Amino acid sequence: MLIQAHLGFAQLHRLELSKADYDLLSAMMDVQRPGGEVNASQAELRALVGLSKNRTSIAMNHLVERNIVLRPEGHYRSYFIHPFFAGYASQEEMEEALREATEAIKVGDLAAPALPAPQRHLSAVPTRRSA
Repeated sequence: MLIQAHLGFAQLHRLELSKADYDLLSAMMDVQRPGGEVNASQAELRALVGLSKNRTSIAMNHLVERNIVLRPEGHYRSYFIHPFFAGYASQEEMEEALREATEAIKVGDLAAPALPAPQRHLSAVPTRRSA
């Protein structure tokens, strides 16, 4: 059983995740290795939670956009759960990973979990008046 950082989970509600986002994240947490590495395809994760292919893709994009899940360049079937949400083998490993992640965020080497980008609605677009 892995140790999770409670502070990260306490902030998940602020990231505006859908039920599908939570379900997919839960499946990823279930199969992660210590430190948050997930070696599973979207199809494998989808089978764990019963989402459609399209809904799984949308949920994964939400998790990546919000920096909850990190997608390494050039790695097929490999994801990393952000260190603030990942599971660890020991308290010491978790504390060290959180310290390193905090420093990496400060220097710009790691993105912090973030709210979704604001959506532009047609009501926000100025209308053109005809003369």
